[in-house]
Amino acid sequence: MPAAQPLVYLVLGAAASGRREVLADLIAGGLEAGDQPLVLLAESETATVADARLPNLQRWCWSEGGVQAPALGGATHVFLITDGRSNPIDQLEASKAWLETVGGELARIICVVHCQLAEKNPPLLVWYDACAHFADVLLLNRREGVENKWLSDFQNRYRDQFYPLHMELVKAGRVKNPALILETEARRMSHYFDAEPNWVITDTGADADEEELEDGEEEVEVSPEEDPYLAQWAGGRRVKELPDIRKYLPPAE
Repeated sequence: MPAAQPLVYLVLGAAASGRREVLADLIAGGLEAGDQPLVLLAESETATVADARLPNLQRWCWSEGGVQAPALGGATHVFLITDGRSNPIDQLEASKAWLETVGGELARIICVVHCQLAEKNPPLLVWYDACAHFADVLLLNRREGVENKWLSDFQNRYRDQFYPLHMELVKAGRVKNPALILETEARRMSHYFDAEPNWVITDTGADADEEELEDGEEEVEVSPEEDPYLAQWAGGRRVKELPDIRKYLPPAE
């Protein structure tokens, strides 16, 4: 009997947003006895005290624009923490190709929000909009000193657009129910990682020769939906460009 595909979680967020502290809580409280977690951390991320709480922590890196990571071995749950100083869309695109190569099954995309950073720098809302578009879960962390109105407005930004993602406030690096966060139910807006593409009508055939169509029929042309954040102009630039997160972060140590 072939081994089951490992469940893979992609963890988005800016550097210093507390992703590793939150992830340690999710693993400790959300996995069952016998599960074998593997944590893959971008090699560009500096070490933190939370690293000691992460089981089987290894590093991944970019290789010719793709994800180069250690073999998954016997891991049942893999958590890939993205580079918090790089474009999340580029990394999601590379992660899809990597998943297909290693045979992993995408469980969920989790974004940890650095609320202090986002409140202080309004241009970053566009950056977090991109993350929210792909995320199944938004975890609001680093909330010390952040105005309650800002927190409400940030959440309503996505509720008002009927985003299906789950949002939760993180308290002292912990969530209410880690197992709920690690559920594999997809709650993201994007169809980019779906097993089957989302088809959209691109041509109704209005100019087709009516004699070529039988009575009551209409020629329809469909094509796979292109995710708005993956769309590119002819020159290769993204149609939806994101701010460079590095301009808003303190220098890496």
